[in-house]
Amino acid sequence: MLLTILLLLNGLLIFYVLCFNRKSFLIPNRQQKEPPLDKGFLPWLGHALEFGKNAAKFLTRMKEKHGDIFTVRVAGNYVTVLLDPHAFDGVLHDTVSLDVSRIRGLSIQKIFGLQMPNNMHTSERKWMEEQFKGVNLIELNSSMNINLRNFLLNDGKICSASEWKQEGLFSLCYSLLFRAGYLTLFEGSNNAAAVYKEFRNFDNLLTQLARGSLKREDIDISREKLWTFLSPQRTNGGMQSWKQSYQDFLNNEGVGEEMQTKALLLQLWTTQCNTGPAVFWFLGFLLTHPEAMEAVRSEIRGLSTLTDISLKRPSSKLMAEHRTPVFDSALRETLRLTSAVMIRREVVQDKVLVMANGQEYLLRRGDRVCLFPLLSPQMDPQIHPEPQCFKYNRFLNEDHTVKDTFYKNGKEVKYHTLPWGAGRSSCVGKEFAVKAIKQSVFLLLTHLDLELCDPEAKLPPVNPSRYGYGMLHPEGDLQVRFRLRRMYSDM
Repeated sequence: MLLTILLLLNGLLIFYVLCFNRKSFLIPNRQQKEPPLDKGFLPWLGHALEFGKNAAKFLTRMKEKHGDIFTVRVAGNYVTVLLDPHAFDGVLHDTVSLDVSRIRGLSIQKIFGLQMPNNMHTSERKWMEEQFKGVNLIELNSSMNINLRNFLLNDGKICSASEWKQEGLFSLCYSLLFRAGYLTLFEGSNNAAAVYKEFRNFDNLLTQLARGSLKREDIDISREKLWTFLSPQRTNGGMQSWKQSYQDFLNNEGVGEEMQTKALLLQLWTTQCNTGPAVFWFLGFLLTHPEAMEAVRSEIRGLSTLTDISLKRPSSKLMAEHRTPVFDSALRETLRLTSAVMIRREVVQDKVLVMANGQEYLLRRGDRVCLFPLLSPQMDPQIHPEPQCFKYNRFLNEDHTVKDTFYKNGKEVKYHTLPWGAGRSSCVGKEFAVKAIKQSVFLLLTHLDLELCDPEAKLPPVNPSRYGYGMLHPEGDLQVRFRLRRMYSDM
């Protein structure tokens, strides 16, 4: 019996060595030019648990140990992490050796149950680009502004001028932005509140499913509820909505009704998952940094002198008609601190990556490459001194012009922040998203008396499970109280 157990264990060990050891004869030996390899102690899993628990903390530790490029084993995959922004172009613009479609396809199939034609990604992106620019973008921005104002000013459930209301800032911002965005793109005026409630439940489960810590059936109920809300429907008369236009595109591509519904859920998540959290962090930083709040409010007050509306409620059109460098810098600083996208590629043929210092590294076919802009460049102290601190004027020169020039190792950095991704992974709707963020913050600051319930309160820490999925979420909330402002001049 003992001999049988020993033989079994020996067989398992041999199987592991042959199949999962990077140096086995089944996997070509490492070459001198390959990045440092850190496999971790757990067979096959490698660093998967630590990476999934807190990617920023783990990658910071790896950077301190290995430098700006290294390879780690994560759940059977070998992932090369590149943290030198000077070398990003070698990844972002390589369409021959590196591929994004397979990784993206596997992710959306796992999370959304969606399988699209292999050749549809390019045509879909082209369609999206047309929808989020020019006249189409202007119409979407206008509709979003109207919906934001209606929900904020005409919905007595949110607030009134007669009494203070208390709520978590994250809950307030996410609900407002989601409902306005949902109505703008998906025409869901009657069920927006119900969809928002289920969306939040789905969003909270999504990262667990993506990292393999949740069974698929645990999220199925939530997905099915959202599919029911989003099932393709046609409305008679009136202008064609964004949702209807997208359905027409899918029909032309030969996508069936079931997959259309799943595609709509994907678009609901990608269009609504970032703006609400971004507004929370923006307002949260301003409320907890009085100097920054006063600088932004002073700039907004200055807009009224240009239009003689000091005793009337201002329009967010002022933000489009006049420069707001302080406001814009504070927003960029917010995104620098809280946008945590990961840009992933699959290596489809061996590639030599050249670093800024001329060092060459071989990326092996079958491996993956990952950029994590939050860690570098956004939190790189050489590029952004005191990177952990919120500095509302970080992106301003002394003369209040926009500061766009930053350096690392004495060389100008092309990518000093990447809150919306880059290259083929860039967010197509980023202009719409930025406009929505600016419109909502402007409305909240000019139309509400908004203050912390506890003047000494600090922003909650980030939820580490959200690293890699766009805007970070807080671990908890920041309690605020608010009411409608009676006069703009009271600001």
